[in-house]
Amino acid sequence: MMVASLAACGGGGDKETSGGADSGKDGGKELVYWSMWSEEEPQAKVIQEAVDKYTEDTGVKVDVQFKGRNGQREGLQPALDAKQTIDLFDEDVNRVNGSWGSYLMDLEELAKDYEAEHGNETLFAIARNAAGGTLKSIPYQPSIFGFFYNQTLFDKAGIAAAPTTWEEFDAACAKLKEAGITPITGDTTYMTSFMGYHLGRYLGQDGVKALVNDPAIQEKIDAGEVEDVNWDDPRVAQAAKDIEDFAEKGYFSENIASNVYPAGQNQEFAPGEAAIIICGSWLPNEIKASVAEDLTWGYFNYPSVKDGTDDNTANNIANQVFAINKESKMAEEAMELITYITTGEFDKKMTEQSLSIPADKANSDAWPTELEAVKPGFEATATYYDWAVGAENNGDLTPVLNENTVKLMAGDMSADEFVKSCKSAAGE
Repeated sequence: MMVASLAACGGGGDKETSGGADSGKDGGKELVYWSMWSEEEPQAKVIQEAVDKYTEDTGVKVDVQFKGRNGQREGLQPALDAKQTIDLFDEDVNRVNGSWGSYLMDLEELAKDYEAEHGNETLFAIARNAAGGTLKSIPYQPSIFGFFYNQTLFDKAGIAAAPTTWEEFDAACAKLKEAGITPITGDTTYMTSFMGYHLGRYLGQDGVKALVNDPAIQEKIDAGEVEDVNWDDPRVAQAAKDIEDFAEKGYFSENIASNVYPAGQNQEFAPGEAAIIICGSWLPNEIKASVAEDLTWGYFNYPSVKDGTDDNTANNIANQVFAINKESKMAEEAMELITYITTGEFDKKMTEQSLSIPADKANSDAWPTELEAVKPGFEATATYYDWAVGAENNGDLTPVLNENTVKLMAGDMSADEFVKSCKSAAGE
C-alpha cells in the first residue's frame, strides 16, 4: 500500500502549479488526468479511446494516469496538497465531494450547457446533494444497490413476480427452498449494507445514522430535526428478528459467514447455485466471464417492510464523477474532455463494455441486456440513500455491526444477542 501511495504521488511532481502548463510536445497544451481505474479494466479502455479522440480533434494532449482504486485513494490528496499538476480526476461521488471537496471547482456555470443537453436529472441531483447543493462534479457510470436474482431459478420454483414487500420476499424464499435452491447468498463485504437497508426501511436513513452515532447527524438531533434513535428502539429489535427468522428458515447460504468477496457472487450466484444476491449494478460486469449459460438477469429494489418509514422507492443510487481541480488553468479543456468521455458514443461504449447504466440522458435506451430488469427500480427511486444507508458512517462501530450481521445470518447469534452486542459497541 505504501508503494502504491508513493507511486501515485509521483505524477507531475516536476511542476509547481496545478494545471494549464504549455507542457505538451512542441509547446502544445497538456491536461493531466488522474483516473481511479486500472489500465486493464474495460472502463479504462473506453476512457483511453475517448482521450485519444479528444486529442486528435483538439490538439490538446492528455497525460492520463490510471492509478487504480488504491493509488487514487491513497495518493490523490497528498498530490493535490503538494500542488502537483492535476487538472481533473474521478472517483465515487461521495468520496470526491466529501473527502476531496475542498479541492473542487464550482461547475455551475461551466457545465450549464452540458447539463441542459446531457444531464440525467437524478444523477445531477445526487451530485449536488453530495456537495451541499452546488454542482462540483459531473456524473458517469451510475449504479444502484439492491437484489439481483436468477430468473431461471425463479421460474423453476414457480415464482411469478419479483417481491416488493418483506412478506413477498419471505414467500419467494420459501418456494426456492422447497425447490431445493439456496435462496440468498452474498459476500461479507456487503452485509453491513444489507442490514443498513433493512434498518433504513424501518427507521429511514436519518434514523440509521442516529442509531450508529454518525457524528454528522448529531447537530440535527440536538436541534430536534432528527429523532435520536438508540439500540433499545423496538423497530431495531424487529429488524434483527426479521433477519433471524430468515436464518432459522434456512434462506441464507450455508456459506454466508465464509463468503469473503467475491466468493458469494463467483461461486454461488454466477454458476446458479443460489438464486438471489445483494450487490450493486456492477455485478454483471464483474461475473460476466463465469455466469451460467441459462442465467437470465432479474432485479428488485430492497423490499418494503410493514409499518416502515421508507418503502422500496428509497434506494442507494450512486455513480462515479469527474471533478476539476479548482487550481487548474485549463478548466474549459478539462470540461471538454469530460464531455467526450461521458456522452454520446463513448458513454454508449462504456455501457456496452463495462455493462453499466448510461449517464447521458440521450442514451436512455442504451441499457445493457443484463441490466434491463434494473431500469424500472432505478427510475422508480424517489429517495436517495447514501452507501449502506449510513450504517457505515461510524468507523468505530462498523466492524462490529458487520461481524454481528454475518453471525445473525449464519444462525450463530440471536436477534437479542445482536442488539445487545451492537448496543455495547455503541457505548450505550
